[in-house]
Amino acid sequence: MKLSELAERTFSTIENGAPDLEIKAAAGLDIAGEGDVTFLANPKYTPQILKTGASAIFLDEKPITGRDDLAVLRSRDPYVAYTLALRLFHPEPELVAFRHATAVIDETATVDANTEIHANVVIGKNCRVASGVRIFPNVTLYDGVSIGEGTIIHSGVSVRENCEIGRNCIIHNNSTIGSDGFGYSKGENKRWLKIPQTGRVVLEDDVEIGANTAIDCASVGETRIKRGAKIDNLVQIGHSCTVDEDALICSQTGLAGSSVIGKRVVLAGQVGIAGHLTVGDDAVITAKSATSHDIEPGKIISGIPGFDNKEWLRSTAAFRRLSEMSKRIRDLEKIVLKTEKDF
Repeated sequence: MKLSELAERTFSTIENGAPDLEIKAAAGLDIAGEGDVTFLANPKYTPQILKTGASAIFLDEKPITGRDDLAVLRSRDPYVAYTLALRLFHPEPELVAFRHATAVIDETATVDANTEIHANVVIGKNCRVASGVRIFPNVTLYDGVSIGEGTIIHSGVSVRENCEIGRNCIIHNNSTIGSDGFGYSKGENKRWLKIPQTGRVVLEDDVEIGANTAIDCASVGETRIKRGAKIDNLVQIGHSCTVDEDALICSQTGLAGSSVIGKRVVLAGQVGIAGHLTVGDDAVITAKSATSHDIEPGKIISGIPGFDNKEWLRSTAAFRRLSEMSKRIRDLEKIVLKTEKDF
């Protein structure tokens, strides 16, 4: 791809470099070689510009020195431009419509002819699979499942009864959509009595679910993951939860039942959300934190129980000095006692 075409398709402008320079791939600063385009988004990696073997680099308005040989593509957001370049050099393979001989498809299911149905796929009664869907080996769709156009379901995934998957979703290996919610009541004999989980899960359009993630169905009603939400590997979404548009949930996070996660919320790794709580739009909860109360929109929360991130940073700084502070208090106590005796 010519540098000029790359600039146009990544919404960048050429500041330095020949428009007909051939760019073959995109790679990070430390591994890029001749013919590669790279990027700089974090200033701490600026020294690597002097050593990179790349032929071109995406930059924002920051100037660079010492590399007149490096073609420069100016972009409002170099990381986004680099992502667009990666997508250009690594497009999704074109769909090849077929049904593997070992696939088991119930006669009541509606499966569009323009789909890929791989080995050992099982599609239950009254399922609907739209055009452009790819279903990889060993996927199971229980009865009544609906899959929207262009969705990709990787091997080992189970989609439970009556769940709905929207358009252009991606569900990675071995995840379960619509497993029973964790609901029990204690009977008179003090034994746990399972509460029937009769609801479903709805994934709206453009949702991506990582590997080995479980999203539980509701006891009644639905668990809903809204448009554009991205959920990492090894995440647990409890029954009756709502995850709003463009939320980002990182690995090993757990949402207890009936949690409500707002638009564009970021939950970092190993966050815990207690049941029946609401996390407001644009809030961020940092890694290994846990909530015990609702979170206001736009807040950055840290700790267990979670509280304002700036206060948490001050508290952890003080915590590291507790031993020193304890010694100083003991020394002051000795001085006070001595002074009292002198009087």
